[in-house]
Amino acid sequence: MASSLTWTFPERPPPSGRAHAISAALAPADAWSVADPSLAALDERELVDACLAGRTAAFDLIVERHRRGVYQLCYRFVGNHEDASDLSQEIFLRAYRGLRTFRGQASLSTWLYRIGVNVCLNRVSAKTPSSEPIDAREHEDTHAESASERLLRAERAANVRAAIAQLPRKQRATLILRVYREMSHQEIADILGSSVGAVKANFFHALGNLKKLLRDAGDED
Repeated sequence: MASSLTWTFPERPPPSGRAHAISAALAPADAWSVADPSLAALDERELVDACLAGRTAAFDLIVERHRRGVYQLCYRFVGNHEDASDLSQEIFLRAYRGLRTFRGQASLSTWLYRIGVNVCLNRVSAKTPSSEPIDAREHEDTHAESASERLLRAERAANVRAAIAQLPRKQRATLILRVYREMSHQEIADILGSSVGAVKANFFHALGNLKKLLRDAGDED
């Protein structure tokens, strides 16, 4: 697996080899080795400027710093590793092609999340998602659970994810960002391009609609 990427700024979407390179960039952190150590001290705006000035390793470092958060965002929308990885790759490709539009008025992570939410909402339909639990293999110790307990937890997680997928687009995005990414109302407003009041209203309605959907599905405690 390559330790560094070589970047150019194409006038049109990059070929499949570029997508493969970004996929390699989303590898586990222990696979990373920044080719230009002087980039490590740069802040976000300086990294963007370095990338636009032709320092090809700068975007490698942008991906390294933000790939986990972008992947986790995608996972909350789609609920499985393969689709989340594909969406993450698409988000970074779009970010790479649109890097000149980054003005620094919001943080780079906010800008990436804005791209990410749009990509996820455009790609994910309201069909029932895959059966992989929403918290699959992450942050939970399941060793003490019986097989039946694990099955019930997985089924409930799948039902919750299916219900979230039926929410209106902005309610769905607001709920995911607020509950699973633990973002503030202001951060969500910056990402969605709306007001704090609208975010609060969307979150309130999302919770109410989610509760109703789960009740109708017979999956509410």
